[in-house]
Amino acid sequence: MVLGLAEVINKTLLWAFLRAMVDKIQLKQGAGGQYMDAFIKNSVLPSFTYKGSDDISLEMLDDAALINDVAMSTDAHTVQPLIFPGGTLGSLSVCGTINDISMVGATPLALAAAFIIEEGLSKDTFSTIVKSMGETAHQAQVPIITGDTKVVERGAIQEFMITTTGVGKRHSALDENFKEVKRYRSCKHHWLVDGNVAPGDQLIVSGNIGEHGIALLSFREGYGFHTKIQSDIAALHTLMDTIIQEKGVVTAKDPTRGGVANTLNEFSEKSGHGILIYQDQLPIPKGVQAACDMLGIDPLEIGNEGKVILSVVKEKADEVLAAMKKHPLGKQAAIIGQVTDDIKGVAMETSVGGKRIIHKPLGDPVPRIC
Repeated sequence: MVLGLAEVINKTLLWAFLRAMVDKIQLKQGAGGQYMDAFIKNSVLPSFTYKGSDDISLEMLDDAALINDVAMSTDAHTVQPLIFPGGTLGSLSVCGTINDISMVGATPLALAAAFIIEEGLSKDTFSTIVKSMGETAHQAQVPIITGDTKVVERGAIQEFMITTTGVGKRHSALDENFKEVKRYRSCKHHWLVDGNVAPGDQLIVSGNIGEHGIALLSFREGYGFHTKIQSDIAALHTLMDTIIQEKGVVTAKDPTRGGVANTLNEFSEKSGHGILIYQDQLPIPKGVQAACDMLGIDPLEIGNEGKVILSVVKEKADEVLAAMKKHPLGKQAAIIGQVTDDIKGVAMETSVGGKRIIHKPLGDPVPRIC
């Protein structure tokens, strides 16, 4: 069949457009999940030569890295809107970095902050965010000790972005925690990294899931249920202190971009073991579930900013759960599943007794949430 000139031109333009898209960085490559994973592994890591320690190497892509026994993490925050139900860009930036330091088993000591501000940002908005940032750091007793400020021309960024970097020291009870773990099984790494999970471990989430992403999406898009759902932003270092003191935890991670589904798949991929969770045990608030049903999204894929998922040796799971429930940030904590080699990857036993695969999401269904 001979193509007409117009059809040839259209096909040529289409292929040119597709090639251009492949050569451009896309929003989905920074939204957690499979696209971001591939982007970091293929386009970022090959340029860096520092490998880190055996316990937390750069390639492991855990929440923080190590220099001797000092943990360090950095995070850029681009949330929209800047002020939302339950928090601001400022409180988010402080809590997010405190949490990343805490997840590997370190006690956060201090933060650095860098501001990039678009010319024309309201001074009232700026003051609200920075005040929130300072109050959150003060309440957490993790001070902001240094930083940088840049103002860029209109259109260069969207309003205001904050990067925070945190440092922390190895938790004083982390060695005792792993001594307790080794009473029941071997453990390769001596920090709370994703690859530590093993068959028999119980999986615990510290509370209700999906609130942060749904609060932001509702407020941003005006769906009308934002008055009932607020972000769960919280600094988790005091809860992690309680958990580590109780002993028996091998892995901890806050399920941010990509949500619970992404976190559990990272546990499975890095450890090589399967994970089974139970639908009836997942603490999903009715408002979050209703919003997800209306919008056609999975609450397991929605980002959270004040929750932790743990893998705990089964002999200590009930004790750790009980200790968490006594903490203000763990009152709704629940055992949601277990690590098992009876399955591959991550699966969920549904309320009717069937099983469905929980895939690693391509990206968070709610963009610009952190």
